[in-house]
Order: sequence, then C-alpha cells, then structure tokens
Amino acid sequence: MHRIARRALHTSLIPRDLSTVTHCDAGAEKPELAGVSRTVVDDVWKSAERLYRTGVYPGLQLSVRHRGEQVIHRAIGHARGNGPNDPADAPKVPLTTETPICYFSASKAVTAMLIHILAEKGLVNLMDPVCYYCPEFAQNGKRTITVHQILSHRGGIPAIPRETPIDVLWNREEIWRLLCEARPVEVDGAKVAYHAVTGGFVLQRVLEKVTGDTIEAFIDRYLRKPMGMRWFTYGIRSEHASELAENYATGPTPRFPVSWIVRRALGGDINTVENVVNDPRFQEAVIPAGNLCGTAEEMGRFFQMLLSGGIWQGRRICSELTVRRAIQQFGSLQIDRTMMIPMRFSAGMMLGGSPFGLWGQQSDQAFGHIGLINKLCWADAARDISVTLLTTGIPIVGHHIPALAHFVYTVCDRFPVLPAHQRPVIAA
Repeated sequence: MHRIARRALHTSLIPRDLSTVTHCDAGAEKPELAGVSRTVVDDVWKSAERLYRTGVYPGLQLSVRHRGEQVIHRAIGHARGNGPNDPADAPKVPLTTETPICYFSASKAVTAMLIHILAEKGLVNLMDPVCYYCPEFAQNGKRTITVHQILSHRGGIPAIPRETPIDVLWNREEIWRLLCEARPVEVDGAKVAYHAVTGGFVLQRVLEKVTGDTIEAFIDRYLRKPMGMRWFTYGIRSEHASELAENYATGPTPRFPVSWIVRRALGGDINTVENVVNDPRFQEAVIPAGNLCGTAEEMGRFFQMLLSGGIWQGRRICSELTVRRAIQQFGSLQIDRTMMIPMRFSAGMMLGGSPFGLWGQQSDQAFGHIGLINKLCWADAARDISVTLLTTGIPIVGHHIPALAHFVYTVCDRFPVLPAHQRPVIAA
C-alpha cells in the first residue's frame, strides 16, 4: 500500500510476501480427520490473508474446528511494533498461535457460561432479582432487575455514568458503588441495550457473593484447568504482560454519528479506547465483560465444548441442558438501543439468523460473541464448526469491512449446512 494511502487510511505496513510473517501450527491442523479438503482450508485462509492485506490488523490469529477437529490454526503479522504510529525502526515482535490476545467483549460469552454453571449447581436462579444476592443493588429502582436481564442486555444499566474517570474500571469497589447508585433507564426488560462493561461487574459480584470465592478462581476450577488452557484468564499477570499482543486504533477516525455510538457504547473515543486497553492497569485488572485474555485456539476450544453439549475430550464441563439454556434465544430480533443495529441475544450470546445474520448466511443455529467489533468468536451447530478470528486492530469503519464480510461468507460457504443426522449434539 502506498505511503500516502497508508497514512490516510491509518494502516500498518504489509509485506509483499505474506509467508515471511505467517505462523502455521501445521502439526495441529488435521483437516483430513474432519473430511475437509486442503482446497477448503486454502480458501478460508486466503480470505483471512485478504483481510490482513487491508492493513487495519497488525496481527491476526485464526482457529477453525470442524466435527471437533482443528482444521486451521494459524497467525499472521505482529504482536507489536508494526502499528500505524510505530516508528520504522521499532522492534517487530511476530504474532504466533501461542500469543495471548485480549478478547474484549467476547469475554461476555465466557462470563455468562460461568453464571449458567452456577445455576446448574443450584447456587443461583437466573430469574431472581440481582438484589436477592446483593441487596445494595436495589437502589434507585433496580429492585426487580433479574440476573437473566443482565445476561441478555435487558438490565437497564447499559453504561457507567457519564464523566466517570476511566480508571474506575480497575477499582472494583468504586465501580460497584456507581452501579448500585445508578438509576436504570428501564426495569421491565422489554428493550435491548447492549451492556458494554456494566453487566460483567454485576455478574461477578453475584458469583463471588454466592461462592465466597473470586471469579478468577471459579473460571480456573470449572473451565481453564479442566480444559487444559494455558491462558484464558481475566487480565494477565504482570510477569506475562510483555507477551500480550498490543492493540491499535486503525482505520479512519470515526465521525458523527458513528463516533457518537462509539462513545455511547465504550465511554470514550477510539483513541481513548486504544490507550485504555494498552494500559497495564487494564491488562492486569479483572473486567469480566471485557478483558479475558487467551488465544484463538483456546476460545475455539471453549465453543467446541459447547457444540459438544458441555463435553471436552471426554470430560463433562457442564450439562447439555445448561448449554441449551445459554444459547436459547430470548426475545425477538430488536434494534439494540446502544449499538443502534438489529440484534438477537440469548442469555449471554449473540445469535445468528436466516437468511443472513451476524454469523453469516443461514446462520440461525450459530451463537457467539464479538469483541470490540473486530474479534469474531462463534460456533454454528448446523455446520458443526467453531471459529475464532482474533485481530490486533480496532478499526470502527473503513475499507476493511468488505473483506471482513467476505471472510464470514467464505467460512459459511466452504462449510455448508449439514444434514440433520450429521449435526452435533447441541443442534436443535
């Protein structure tokens, strides 16, 4: 890409030969075991390369599973050193399949499953008001808001109060005080308004109240360790901070009305968001709705477990009924009052649709979550696939959108809907 175009589009430098910045875990890719041809693998990877060539993603990780087997496990680009504003002589750290990346809002899918596991154990009832477990939350008319409403983005507290200092995000007692004192925009659960960060703190408080333990210990005990994950933690320990991929605000600066939506959802402009997510205090904090860290393969492993009805490599993580409750649609397709786009939610997941939905064409049995718009983590029971695309760029609008849409379309096209008898256990 020409230097002037790069500056105008605010992109990274892309080498002519992509093989010089590509990392492939060939030993982990077993498409033949899933009956997938190399042509299919190549087509999907070429669509990922096309996305990388837009320059808005300094680094990209991709994990695709089909019929329980990993068919793509690759990374391309850099973990740091090749951002739009990085100097030419900055050390460039390659991105590999083992590099941890922050999932941002895709963390919500995992946090939601922790709450569903709590319900399976009889420790919470999702239809109970939050204040049944945390009485202080009832202030200012929030007495009837339920745990389920928080999970499904109908809790009436979509954002922290305006003008709240950003460092409140890593002050757990102060953020809880603000949420308890907040006045809801509604309490009947009739309208969807995406809870970007608030819901995670509420769910964390409920979990820690009923278990007497931390959410970090709970995810360790019920997901991370049983599934053999190296990362998959809220935040990252300071001794591993240098291994975490950096995130870059790329693409043209958003203008009104997009900039208004970004500020409304995230509490700041995109440059502020970039500074916050690369701040060590954010990276080392526990923010259940937004800073789980791990690899594309680990998130793909999580969604594969859900596809398998709560089982990972012969070990039961949760019941099949728990998975079904977590992915069941709640309410109809509605305009989300935060993001101002039509959305279908379950109690914790963003759902697909037909003839076209968030997760591609004919994706009505797909469920997952987006992270800061550019991280796509989903599973599709009709196709028996789990897909995780992690990126280190956070463009909001720009020339990359057709390539991003083409990637999702290619995945759905190359992995067509299966006959009912060939679908995984969780398929409807």
